Amino acid sequence: PAAEARARRTAETTPPPPVTVSGSATIASDYRFRGVSQSDQEMAVQGGITVAHQSGVYVGTWASNLAGWGTFGGANMELDLIGGVKRPIGGGTIDVGLTWYMYPGGADRTDFAEPYAKLSGTAGPATLTAGVAYAPRQQALGRWYRTGADAAAGTYTDPGAKGHNLYLWGDGAVAVPGTPFTAKAHVGHSRGQNGLGPNATAVAPTGRYWDWSLGADATWRGLTLNVSYVDTDISNAEAAYLRPSFSRGQDGTGNIAGGTVVAALTAAF
Repeated sequence: PAAEARARRTAETTPPPPVTVSGSATIASDYRFRGVSQSDQEMAVQGGITVAHQSGVYVGTWASNLAGWGTFGGANMELDLIGGVKRPIGGGTIDVGLTWYMYPGGADRTDFAEPYAKLSGTAGPATLTAGVAYAPRQQALGRWYRTGADAAAGTYTDPGAKGHNLYLWGDGAVAVPGTPFTAKAHVGHSRGQNGLGPNATAVAPTGRYWDWSLGADATWRGLTLNVSYVDTDISNAEAAYLRPSFSRGQDGTGNIAGGTVVAALTAAF
């Protein structure tokens, strides 16, 4: 008992390390980015790692496999490089940084940078986050193809075009007392690119649209299972001009932005 007490006192008085490393690995039934499937509505394996300093500065990387949404310049992988700083503000936290979206092995001009800012806090039992991400004018976000048919034929409508994109979102989470469950909700709005870029994809494929999700986490011994219903307001009619890039299997049918249930199992360290 005396040894245990000394160990507890030591743990309580030992300052936290100046640098911490955290990460996660996920297997998901679908990779949805702002409501749109990036994996052709098939499974995705994802992982990330973050190195954070006690000052609030952090750098990290995150990756996922891809398939079936345009060509991503021929890439089968998304690799994000992330850097920013988190600082307390009032009773919450402000997080400002930049994400560099890369598609290794893909064609030139498919990568793009997107600065972001997030403000998180609590309201009663709920944890709330509001965020904004603005990608300035870049070729990866330009409308190089006016229609999906042009993209399928490899005929540029406006090669070298540049575009920008604004994304606003809000998240909410409420833990269920006495259980391992946390209810979650998300809503976001994209506005910008309204066609297909040099990789036959788009951050905002129809120019502007809403995405949302509703689901729950179940956590047990470092594992988290999330099950969510994900959807957008992009209808089949609105997405018709994007065919076949914007369809399952790129066969001209289906809608990779339609409502679906996504399950994801994550191990964190």
